[in-house]
Amino acid sequence: MLRHWHDAVPNDRIAHLVKDATRALLRSLQARLSAHNVQLGHWTFLRILWEQDGVTKRELSVEAGVSEPTTFIALRAMEALGYVTLSQRAENRKNVYVFLTPKGRQLKGKLVPLAEDVNAIALAGVSDKDVRIVRQTLLRMIDNLADDGALNKAG
Repeated sequence: MLRHWHDAVPNDRIAHLVKDATRALLRSLQARLSAHNVQLGHWTFLRILWEQDGVTKRELSVEAGVSEPTTFIALRAMEALGYVTLSQRAENRKNVYVFLTPKGRQLKGKLVPLAEDVNAIALAGVSDKDVRIVRQTLLRMIDNLADDGALNKAG
């Protein structure tokens, strides 16, 4: 992969670079998470719940950017692992609320440093200024694509 980007197509589209960088970051993170019996798909939900415990399954789906059936499957697996509990409230049986268990909360102290390690590895040799520029550029790209008229027409 490295030779490909440096030699074969040095001026290829930014989307391809972002995709390959994302894949490399995720592979590195998954290698670390698996040592703690955490799937990459669960990582996103855990990160959200560490910040907003007790959200509905629907809110969690929206925040994670995945469908409700995908969220439900992941939550059932996370419940079986003892990371979350799912419950309904007597006054509203329609919504399913997601709560971290103590085991799920404790994962934060173990897993966040692993993600920080992956970021440090990825950014080794990159100046603070360049990190700020990349961050600003990626955020601008995300904003631009969120405003993409073609997406608004398709959805």
